[in-house]
Amino acid sequence: MRIVLILIAMLLLLVESGGTVKFARWPEVASATVVTPSAPKARVDFDTQLKPIFQSKCMPCHFSGGQMYDRLPFDKPATIRKLGTRLFTRIKEDNDRRLIEDFLTQSP
Repeated sequence: MRIVLILIAMLLLLVESGGTVKFARWPEVASATVVTPSAPKARVDFDTQLKPIFQSKCMPCHFSGGQMYDRLPFDKPATIRKLGTRLFTRIKEDNDRRLIEDFLTQSP
């Protein structure tokens, strides 16, 4: 019965601490960390989040009517997936790069 109470107490500590608990192990003292999985990243929307970045950095060449549009249309998600991080030659801002990387790692 005592072990059950100890386990319940440890579980309550785990819940209240947000997933991190340090506890002692008998006979020596040791620490352990229990980590709960992080929340999944929000899905990056191409039209509302990425397209504006490309319009501000790559317009007019890579958009309709531009000299590079036929070869590399940046208004199409498939082009961005194909190029991957090679886009970073023009995209320098960390937040923009992070969004693009998140887009590239999510399933189509």
